[in-house]
Amino acid sequence: MDLKSKVRVIEGFPKEGISFKDITTLISDGEAFKEAVEIMKKNLEDKNIDYIVGPEARGFVFGSAVAFAMGKGFIPIRKPGKLPGEVVKFEYSLEYGKDVLEISKGALKKGDRVAIVDDLLATGGTINACANLVESQGANVVSMQFLMELVSLKGREKNSKYSIDSVLEYDI
Repeated sequence: MDLKSKVRVIEGFPKEGISFKDITTLISDGEAFKEAVEIMKKNLEDKNIDYIVGPEARGFVFGSAVAFAMGKGFIPIRKPGKLPGEVVKFEYSLEYGKDVLEISKGALKKGDRVAIVDDLLATGGTINACANLVESQGANVVSMQFLMELVSLKGREKNSKYSIDSVLEYDI
């Protein structure tokens, strides 16, 4: 199946000059969604994964689906104030300021083998922050899986120490 044909491209959104890749049309197509998840699952089969981690919000969509398909647990990474109990925070820089992500303290333990799954690899800042949170718990990031990668934004370079797979690639 041509999964790229299932992604709706909206020119000029959210502002002029942007070519927005809308995954809503792919995930609403059961067969396309299933195929994308199966590709990610296959990429992870030989990596001896203990957990799948996904950042809020679209990482929840693909991360939990891949975790379910593999029979693994899913651990969310969230924006501040969304997780109960003790959390570990990581602050990171954006093009226009700073942001913070959190993971539940103790959700991972030393030596756990983790795959981070998200919908998009762009500049790589958010996924790098996720990796830092995972590693702060003593766990190992053994793979990063994405539905889409905007290759020209060089997020792969920022995360070059990790094994990265993308189902679809765009120049932008």
